Amino acid sequence: MTVTDNKAALRTLAKSMRASIPATARQGASATLADSGLAFLDEPLSQGTIIGGFMPIGEEISPLPLMARLREQGCLLSLPVMRGKREPLEFRTYTPGDALSAAVWGIREPTADKAVVQPDIVLTALLAFDQQGYRLGYGGGYYDRTIRALKATKCAIIIGLAYDEQRVDAVPHTDYDERLDWILTPSGPRRAVT
Repeated sequence: MTVTDNKAALRTLAKSMRASIPATARQGASATLADSGLAFLDEPLSQGTIIGGFMPIGEEISPLPLMARLREQGCLLSLPVMRGKREPLEFRTYTPGDALSAAVWGIREPTADKAVVQPDIVLTALLAFDQQGYRLGYGGGYYDRTIRALKATKCAIIIGLAYDEQRVDAVPHTDYDERLDWILTPSGPRRAVT
């Protein structure tokens, strides 16, 4: 089997596993992430730190309680916007309650009048992760392109948000796949082992 085949098989398994987590457990997991916050980072957050979050779809762990907590701490929030099939994501400012537009796959995005920013910290969803910081996404490569572009211009920190059940021994990967710096789960943060 090729890496692509292995990724496809793991995607199917990971989606099924994530869907089996009861809704009450998913909600509790999101609240636990908010309670944990990002105090585990090497440097404390400063006023105006730009957080790139995401709007959850399906059974993804919700970053919204954590994002609300970070906003209370003085961080600025942003959400990703798809610019094109082979393009990195663009982040636009977001304040809870803002009107959002519907995009591909039902993802909600900030409207075009919101300012474009470069996040200092990116929170990303995933289907599976391993201790080396490899993440399995949905296969479009959007976050790989985004992480690569962002790290070429600044020292951004990339944090995968996940349920503990999403950990696997090894995520199939190629040289194209970008790694996470941290994974935050309800049981606590894990620094990617390099």
